Amino acid sequence: MESVFSFILGVATIIVGVLLSIGLHEIGHLVPAKLFKVKVTQYMVGFGPTLWSRRRGETEYGVKAVPLGGYISMIGMFPPAAPGGATRNATTGFFDTLVQDARSSSADTVGVGEESRSYYRLPVWKRVIIMVGGPLMNALIAVFLTAVVLCGLGVPHNSTTVKSVSACLSPLANSDHKCSSTDPVAPAAAAGFLPGDRLLSIDGVPVASWEQSSSIIRDAPGKRLSFVVERGGAEQTLNVTPMANQVYQTDSAGAVIQDAEGNRQTHEVGLIGIAPGAETMRQPLTAVLPEVATNMTRVVQLIANLPQRLVDVANAAFGPSKRDANGPVSVVGIGRVAGEVASLDHVPVASKVTVLISMIASLNVALFVFNLIPLLPLDGGHIFGALWEGARRFFAKLFKKRDPGPVDMAKFMPLTFAVVIVLGAMGLLLIYADVVKPISLGG
Repeated sequence: MESVFSFILGVATIIVGVLLSIGLHEIGHLVPAKLFKVKVTQYMVGFGPTLWSRRRGETEYGVKAVPLGGYISMIGMFPPAAPGGATRNATTGFFDTLVQDARSSSADTVGVGEESRSYYRLPVWKRVIIMVGGPLMNALIAVFLTAVVLCGLGVPHNSTTVKSVSACLSPLANSDHKCSSTDPVAPAAAAGFLPGDRLLSIDGVPVASWEQSSSIIRDAPGKRLSFVVERGGAEQTLNVTPMANQVYQTDSAGAVIQDAEGNRQTHEVGLIGIAPGAETMRQPLTAVLPEVATNMTRVVQLIANLPQRLVDVANAAFGPSKRDANGPVSVVGIGRVAGEVASLDHVPVASKVTVLISMIASLNVALFVFNLIPLLPLDGGHIFGALWEGARRFFAKLFKKRDPGPVDMAKFMPLTFAVVIVLGAMGLLLIYADVVKPISLGG
């Protein structure tokens, strides 16, 4: 029963985190819009039927039933058609109707005497600030939460304390790592290492990290090493000769290197048969921005390979293949993983909190990057339109030509319609996959 409650608590944490992230994203649009005197008629978190709303001044604030996004409604999003342009009566097809309906809906939002408060009438730089405000808010949330994790809670690192000592060194092919009568005794066990020993130095070189000690051991197969360890408050010297053993070669990402025929590559290293304990270490503030930047790079790479990733998700959802643990997931999948994290019995509460906060930080990084894609209805599409207008007017002024006027973003409604369909289909696929073939902590 306790694990069920923990699972629900983890899911609820992600739901609250998503709603707050969406709400703050829209505030990032709302505040500059109001500062620039644009009339904002609605501020909504979610889509679909309205669950709750209150009007404050000229703006209705509310929450809708489907928490998969949000929006603010500004008057005059699109300029009217240029004189002599197409009219509603000249409509010839479905896409023309989309364009005309977008213009009509935009014009209907502008009341008498409110023309100067229309979004499209703002200078380019003000429109860019309004549209950048939402993604920028997500970036700030990500930076703040990453700082909480790295500098406040700390992250687990291998300590220089020995957690366990192997009785033997199993050969590479022995996947269950159980000792047999033919397995050699591990050098550390033979030398008298015990769990709890803290490494102080190796051959007179002070040990600052477990990675440093591992590097020394791996590079010294067959060479006698003198270890100084702290045990029970006293120092002891243990002499150990690392045993040569074959291990798989890995790249910088930890993946096993394969040759052209697909055979996994091995190399010889020294091993003594000890494993590290873990400790939580707080990081300096200077580690925050690089970590966020690394997270952003991962999201950009994911988006760049999104078509193939979605094909892989579809193959897993409708076939026997497994889901890629590093592939895209929906909010349903994120919630499920959060529930699993929260319900783990062997993980300390502090570690669970760290993981959940990190997940919300990563979600905000994804919202930041994804919303900057230069396609309507995403914020990046509006930013691109404003910058394009600014460029046109700049060059018209430079070459002393007539001002081309505002860019008619309503003409992009057919593309917007297509983008909405694609995003909707992608969301449905991911939700379906997260239900029938979810990514779990067990792989």
